[in-house]
Amino acid sequence: MAGMIRTTRRVLPGFGLTMGYTLAYLSLIALIPLSTILLKTEGMGWVRFWHVVLSPRVIAAYKLSIGASLIAAAINSVFGFIVAWTLSRYEFPGKGALDALVDLPFALPTSVAGITLTSIYAQNGIIGRLFVPFGIKIAFAPLGIVVALTFIGLPFVVRTVQPVLQELEAELEEAAATLGATRLQTFRRVIGPAMLPALITGFALAFARALGEYGSVVFISGNMPMHTEVVPLLIMTRLEEFDYQGATAIALVMLVLSFTMLFGINLLQRWSASRYAAG
Repeated sequence: MAGMIRTTRRVLPGFGLTMGYTLAYLSLIALIPLSTILLKTEGMGWVRFWHVVLSPRVIAAYKLSIGASLIAAAINSVFGFIVAWTLSRYEFPGKGALDALVDLPFALPTSVAGITLTSIYAQNGIIGRLFVPFGIKIAFAPLGIVVALTFIGLPFVVRTVQPVLQELEAELEEAAATLGATRLQTFRRVIGPAMLPALITGFALAFARALGEYGSVVFISGNMPMHTEVVPLLIMTRLEEFDYQGATAIALVMLVLSFTMLFGINLLQRWSASRYAAG
């Protein structure tokens, strides 16, 4: 009927109530716990704060944690895409088992993963012994940390990319081939732009997960200061020494670095998504 005001009924309550629940939940789960980091470091003073967070041992841990996390996330971005492509585009015996295997790092306790990876990649392990003649040491070396972080980060990339691939119609690839496009051109102009936002999201999730990983890394790293000591382990060491302010100071730096990197990656994701939509 003309002139009738049309209202939209929503299943959940209105904006005010749902926003209130959202802010209350996020405050209890994230904002209030994270704010305690600032409160713990408040009484340190700037001189001691910078002395703690810029000491050579802490800087070495920063470089190792961030560098290994970036490498592991980059590796997972490449091979996670291949795994997701295989699961989305092909039918083969054992596909269900392989699909379930991708989620194993989600369910497996990280300490169990660390012990298992250490036993396999140690110099007397099944895989580690194969690299000994080449002088390559995996366990108790930075390379072992990358292996552990790659293991725990793979599901984040696969489960982010796989739904997008399933929604991407195969007819688009066939149409591109019909128009004379090569496989490389089809990937670069059809598949790539559609997958880039999801791939960036998977990279960000894998990187964030690897940056704070402790359980699987503590066994395979060897925990040698200035060489294989990651930041979460260094924070635990400070806590065991009852240096709570030093531990929270290091945690605060990692929090700022993580937020800055994730914010930049999210901006890149939004830019790539808007560019694909405009194209």
